Amino acid sequence: MEANDIEKTEEKRGLNFVEEIVFNDLREGKNGGRLNTRFPPEPNGYLHIGHAKAICMDFGVAERFGGTCNLRFDDTNPVKEDVEYVDSIREDIHWLGFDWADREYYASDYFPQLFDLAVRLIKEGKAYVDDQTSEQIAAQKGSPTEPGQNSPFRDRTPEENLDLFMRMNAGEFDEGSRVLRAKIDMSSPNMHFRDPIMYRIIKTPHHRTGTTWKVYPMYDFAHGQSDFFEGVTHSICTLEFVPHRPLYDYFVDELSDGSYRPRQIEFNRLNLTYTVMSKRKLLQLVKEGLVAGWDDPRMPTICGMRRRGYTPQSIRNFINTIGYTKFEALNSMSLLEHAVRDDLNRIATRVMAVINPLRVVITNYPEDKVEMVEMESNPEDPTAGMHQMPFSREIFIERDDFMENPPKKFFRLAPGSEVRLKGAYIIKCDEVIKDAEGNITELRCSYDPDTLSGMPGASRKVKGTLHWVSSAHAVDAEVRLYDRLFSVENPAAEADRDFREMLNPDSLKVVKGVKLEPFAAELAKTQGTKFQFQRIGYFTPDYDSTADALVFNRTIALRDSWEKEQKKG
Repeated sequence: MEANDIEKTEEKRGLNFVEEIVFNDLREGKNGGRLNTRFPPEPNGYLHIGHAKAICMDFGVAERFGGTCNLRFDDTNPVKEDVEYVDSIREDIHWLGFDWADREYYASDYFPQLFDLAVRLIKEGKAYVDDQTSEQIAAQKGSPTEPGQNSPFRDRTPEENLDLFMRMNAGEFDEGSRVLRAKIDMSSPNMHFRDPIMYRIIKTPHHRTGTTWKVYPMYDFAHGQSDFFEGVTHSICTLEFVPHRPLYDYFVDELSDGSYRPRQIEFNRLNLTYTVMSKRKLLQLVKEGLVAGWDDPRMPTICGMRRRGYTPQSIRNFINTIGYTKFEALNSMSLLEHAVRDDLNRIATRVMAVINPLRVVITNYPEDKVEMVEMESNPEDPTAGMHQMPFSREIFIERDDFMENPPKKFFRLAPGSEVRLKGAYIIKCDEVIKDAEGNITELRCSYDPDTLSGMPGASRKVKGTLHWVSSAHAVDAEVRLYDRLFSVENPAAEADRDFREMLNPDSLKVVKGVKLEPFAAELAKTQGTKFQFQRIGYFTPDYDSTADALVFNRTIALRDSWEKEQKKG
């Protein structure tokens, strides 16, 4: 990007601290004015919203300043990796609105170069093979205030170490029996410099390289060098990698002539209330059947949020709102939900659906008459237009919209009271029908024929307006009402409790026999369509939905009632 273009970009909006660093580097002409970032996920699980924050940063800063962003899979542990995860990561990034063009790489692309570097370090006396167990090595590391102890194998000759390392890769030794360690400084105040492990033995076939390798590089050895091999200028990651940065630089300096080194910048990770971000714990939920899979709409995974009906724009708006800092924070789920609600309000088609139906017979309306009333499809979108909805003698309303003995300020339907049916007539409740057990089964009402839009009494005011569906034309559907996955605000802080004990038992409620207007049923055949069920919430068709069996996920309620309920409790 040219200097003038950089100045114009800065003027568009304020820069966060990472963008300021990139901006200044480009203005000063570092790396020849070149900008190349990367997003380096491990293909050992599905991405969650925390990764979405990193994606928006890595791809977004490159996009903003005219650079490029690589997608590099950190596939250094074949035990946990799967092609399924690779495919899902690609899909999630594209769904969020970003693309890496032809710059898809893998850490495994660099296994030969990394192996050659390890051999060179062994020959130079900078690395050695250790026969100790992982527990013994950890015990000898010391503490931040106490130096570590040298391994009894630290002084092996380069020749012996090289022979052992080659035999490790030939598969002669068992997993866990030997590792290759860098020989740095066991008394360093930075624990990561205390002879870190560079390679371990793994005999599981790799999803890309098969059985070529029996030794695999550790993340700290592979990460910085992979950035270097790719020409990455800015290696942007989260705060837990701050103490790792000097080690990355140490290894890169073994390759570099000093003219170029990737610059690592750290920002705060995304932590969210009422959920967990640990991939290990999320995998546990999936494997134990506590959720219906990685794309369960209660999960914080990107695919789960997509299935629930979140939009990519709402996630990006949320991330822009919380921003990037050097300080860890716990972000409120309500803030994410506000962003989702705000975007869906802009794009969702308004339709009628009755979740808990109560039959209403309008006794003075002709039995064989059906008329079409006009409904606004989206008042936020001038191009959305209107759609027609059938009105007939028998309709359904929400059971909660009627009370036989209402409190003083109940402005819905009650015996002798009037309400307006949205887009249609004013009706009055004349009679309540009950079964033998005293349960209300039907309401008998009368309507005012002059109160439809365009008629003399259309402007007559009543205090309540209800949504409704014509009984004869209603389409049955199933809805899944989702809530917070955990009942505890910060499960990660409850270290003494099993996180599974904190799951919200009411996080999913399935409701069958929902009554839907025909227009919505037809539109729902298109996957991904966003709806606002009027007065209820935002919904989207689920992947299980078919033309003959409609299934909807509630993306979010119309208003945030969770925080109020928690405060009451």
